[in-house]
Parts: sequence; C-alpha cells; structure tokens
Amino acid sequence: MKGVYNNIVKGVRQYFQKSKINKAVIGLSGGIDSALALRLTADAIGNRNVTALIMPEKGLTKKEDVKDAINFCKSLNVKYKIIEINNIVNQFKGVKQNKISLINLKPRIRMLILYNYANANNALVIGTSNKTELTLGYFTKYGDGACDLEVIGDLYKTEVRALARYLKLSENIINKVPSAGLFKGQTDEKEIGARYEDIDKMLKGKKKVSSKIKKLIQKNKHKGEKVVVIKK
Repeated sequence: MKGVYNNIVKGVRQYFQKSKINKAVIGLSGGIDSALALRLTADAIGNRNVTALIMPEKGLTKKEDVKDAINFCKSLNVKYKIIEINNIVNQFKGVKQNKISLINLKPRIRMLILYNYANANNALVIGTSNKTELTLGYFTKYGDGACDLEVIGDLYKTEVRALARYLKLSENIINKVPSAGLFKGQTDEKEIGARYEDIDKMLKGKKKVSSKIKKLIQKNKHKGEKVVVIKK
C-alpha cells in the first residue's frame, strides 16, 4: 500500500502544480471514499489548502455521519463548512418529480455548491468516486460524477478500504456500511444487489460477471462517454 499511497499523492501534487492552482474543495459525507480522497489531497497539497464542505440533508442525513466528517476534518486540521441542502431541495417542490429524479437532484445540488465555492476561491473540485463505482456507472451524472480530479478513481472499493486501513483512518469511517444516504434505508450493496468484495472480483476477472452487473454497466455506459456532437 505504501507504493500506491506515494503514487497517488505524487500524481495529485503534479496535477495541481501543472494547473497552477493550489486550492481544493471536496464534499465530505462521513463515508470512507470522501475521507480517503480528502486525506490524500491534504497530504499532496497541504491541509491548509483544502476545504471540506459537509452538506447534510436535515431529517435524512445521519447525525453520526456529520459528526464523523467534522471529527475527521479536525484530525487533519482541515477547514470545513456545514451547508444544509434542504432549502435548495425545497425550491424544486413545484417541479414534477419522481423518486429517481429526486434522488439524483441531491448530489447535483451538492456539486453545484462545490463548484460555486471552487469558482469563488480559485480551487479545484476533488472527486470521491472509486473505480468500482466508475466502472459500474454507480454515480449521478453531473452530480457526484462531476469533478476536476478523481483522486481514488483507480482504486476498487476493496482497495479503498485497504488503503484507508494502511493510513489508519478512523475505524468509525472504515467500518461504516457504504451508503450515499439519498433515501432512508439505502445502502450501496442492497441497491446494486451484490457485495463489493464480489463485485471487485468480477471486475478484476477473478470471478464470472453476473448478468445483473453486466446489465448495470450497459445501462450506465452513457455516464462515462463524451457528449455526442452532431456533425454538420
């Protein structure tokens, strides 16, 4: 894990140097992916150059997730801001919604807040998606899938856990059941229909890919493709 850690930190540092920007902003949920991405970014460009935005939805986001996010920022000496998204979500009540559109609305609102902060502070938005999610298309297009740099995008979920343990991140965060927290009772593995350990084995070619995973990848293929431009 030491080599993986060093390579990622070096890559992040070089990216910022090349872009001539030294500030970063990241959405911190209290989960393992965003926590690891924050730690790696802070190690690469310095904790004083990183700001974490904690964006809970009151009444849905678990209080312990907010608490874990705050404590993690304090442990890294990273600046953080808490911005509740309820008021913004409520502005869409007059727009016809279904369950899927409402679920996807929330990460898109969070990304809007992140890019607004980035524009105002000459910062880059750090992505928090891992390789498993990116391969499956398990993210919201123009929501949590939008960023300037994917720090953990080459790490499968099981590798994220391994690196987090190597870096001795909080056990509260490492052992948490993976969930985007977009609706009550939601967990990643329940929604996908498979355990991350099994999914990663499939994606690495160590296990036969199930029809369910194949369908999910095909369904979400458009999320990773460039926008089609119609030729004149």
